[in-house]
Amino acid sequence: MLYHSSPAAVVDGTLYVLLAFSVVTWTLIVFKSWQFSRNSYLNRRFDSAFWETESLAEAEAMPTNKFRGPLARIAQQGLAWLSESRQSAAKSLKFRGAPSDLLEHALSVQLQEELHFMESGLTVLASIGSTAPFVGLFGTVLGIMHAMHEITASGSTSLDVVAGPIGDALVATAIGIAVAVPAVLAYNFFLRRMKVHRAGLENFVVSFIHVALSADTQGKKE
Repeated sequence: MLYHSSPAAVVDGTLYVLLAFSVVTWTLIVFKSWQFSRNSYLNRRFDSAFWETESLAEAEAMPTNKFRGPLARIAQQGLAWLSESRQSAAKSLKFRGAPSDLLEHALSVQLQEELHFMESGLTVLASIGSTAPFVGLFGTVLGIMHAMHEITASGSTSLDVVAGPIGDALVATAIGIAVAVPAVLAYNFFLRRMKVHRAGLENFVVSFIHVALSADTQGKKE
């Protein structure tokens, strides 16, 4: 039972868990910072090049190995759908319906995939931020329980007997809070960045649909 186990083992076990939480937190912070920075750069680069093209055919000819990122993959999905819909002579069920709705659905599917990939890891940060203080508190409570048991067994209430074990137990709570604060701050920061990226991707989808349908209408008139 926990009550009869070594106080040092209980507190040390709690500290090892918090250490693992801290390693995961900072690993995610570094990775997500790199991911968002890279996506921002790639999106800006592709957005500038895409809207400088004179037609969708020219945009479709853009080298895929040169332009990457969420915007590029969404545009490639939309261009692929347009090409497939024009070449489909049998008009399968896949292309039954209003072209605007079908194109929007194809782009939305890719958009959700990109958002899901960018959201990966944020749930872990939120979970660590909310649970780390309680893990530290758990170690503190057990440490104080052991300290009270030792005081009762020794029959002494001197400061030397009480302060040491209780002080060691309180360290777990302090470390738990120290682990939780970066996780919560990082989660809120990345959540904000996520909203900005999502708004940019959704604006691109709306603009792409408008340009694609306008070009398709002009092509039919000619």
